[in-house]
Order: sequence, then structure tokens, then C-alpha cells
Amino acid sequence: MEVIWYGHSCFRLRTRGAAAVTDPCGKDVGYNVPRLRADVVTISRDHPDYNNCALVRGSPKVISGPGEYEVKGIFITGIATALKKAKGQGRPKNTIYLFDFDGLTVCHLGNLDHVPSQAQVQALSAVDVLLIPVGALTTISASQAAEVIGLLEPRIVVPMHYKTKAVKTRLQPVSRFLKEMGLPKTRPRDSLEINKKKLPSETQVVVLNYKE
Repeated sequence: MEVIWYGHSCFRLRTRGAAAVTDPCGKDVGYNVPRLRADVVTISRDHPDYNNCALVRGSPKVISGPGEYEVKGIFITGIATALKKAKGQGRPKNTIYLFDFDGLTVCHLGNLDHVPSQAQVQALSAVDVLLIPVGALTTISASQAAEVIGLLEPRIVVPMHYKTKAVKTRLQPVSRFLKEMGLPKTRPRDSLEINKKKLPSETQVVVLNYKE
């Protein structure tokens, strides 16, 4: 499977048979995301920073909430979580998505803004690849992200939703997260190729460049 990051919490997860796009972001975030082609689009939060489906070409199935879905051999489970930082009536929800690509499990935490409960952690067991926000403001912070990783014990971690040169909002840089994880500054990759049979035995953090 190939993982490409397009900025914020937008990824394309692609196998030979199908492709999924997560949280296509609007232009106000700052990223110049190209038109993408996919079979399915997942929306973790109903907000312009995460629901710009016009970016995705073709006629993809759009998933915007909890439930169980199947699209071209990709099995997707949406798990609802509250957004505790949001205030006022009609508090928005966040949806965590679990993707099963023929036995390879990818978890996209969306706009998660708190450490999950024990019950939620159990629902997210056996995660191979974790796409996790680390930039705080409207999501978990770097230290909370490190705690979540310790609870879920994924094989590969890809940070998202943090400060880059393109971002206009006030987020924390990925370097703060790497420091929390006890890791040195690392050279980002342009993409990530994942083979279910060759996953690392211990948790590995992979930082990606955002693709324009």
C-alpha cells in the first residue's frame, strides 16, 4: 500500500485495487492540494478544513460518520468521538476511521482532541498504521499524541495536522512531537510504501513531506 500526505489530515491510501482519500482540506488551510482520484472519501469532521470533496475526481463514495462500510474491497469502520474542545450547543463530532486493506489496518484519528477512553482503545486494537494529529489547537497535543501511541502500540506512526510553511493557523511543529517521542529530527519522505509482511517489530515514526 502507498500512503501520500497532502497536508493537514488529508492522505491518499492506495492499493492496486482501490484508493481512499481522507479529510480533503479547503484552500483556507494553506495547502495547494491537487485534484485527486479515489473510490472512497472519509470525512472526520463536517468543517471546510476536512470536507472539501470537490478535490476528489470521479464518483467516490463519501463517508462522513460512524458505521461499517465496504468499498471495492476496502472495509471501513467509523467510530464516533466527542470533540471536547468545541464549545456551545450543537457540539461537532469527530469520526475515527479504521481501514482494512486485505488484512493491513490503517487508523485515521481525524480531529481527535483528547486521549481515548479504555473502551475506545479496545475498539482500536491491532492497528498497523496510525495517522495521528500532533499539532494541538483543535486536536491532541504532542504529549497527548505520544500517550495515545503508547496505548495503541501501532507498528508505524505518521504524524499529521501540525505546523508547516503552508499552514496559516497556529499549530505546533512536528519537532515538538518528535521530542516527546524521544526521537531526533528526521528527514521526511515523499511517500510511504507498506508491506503487511514487512512491518517493523517495534513502533516506527515516519514523517512525510506534503505533496502539492
